[in-house]
Amino acid sequence: MNEDERENIQEEEELDNIIVLNDENGEEVPFEFLDLIELDGEEYVVLLPVEEEETEDAGEVVILKVEDTESEEEESYVSVEDEEILNRVFAMFKEKFKDEFNFIDDEEE
Repeated sequence: MNEDERENIQEEEELDNIIVLNDENGEEVPFEFLDLIELDGEEYVVLLPVEEEETEDAGEVVILKVEDTESEEEESYVSVEDEEILNRVFAMFKEKFKDEFNFIDDEEE
């Protein structure tokens, strides 16, 4: 396998990890799926926005609750308003990936 073939496979694997959601304006927004966390019998996805340009929020993850739909093949993601749940899910995510990601704590700034 040559270098170009390796790069193509790597790009395809990265694309497999991308999900596209619609924002409040109905526009499609791509996210990289990082993890699925289970907490208190509920499931939460941890997503990283795929941003074309560097913004102030670059690198911030999005945590959404997974809800079943009437179709068994689909699920929906809803925002989580409870700050305690968000913090607990993020803490679990950070612990699980402490060796893979360099987390920056906002409180240190």
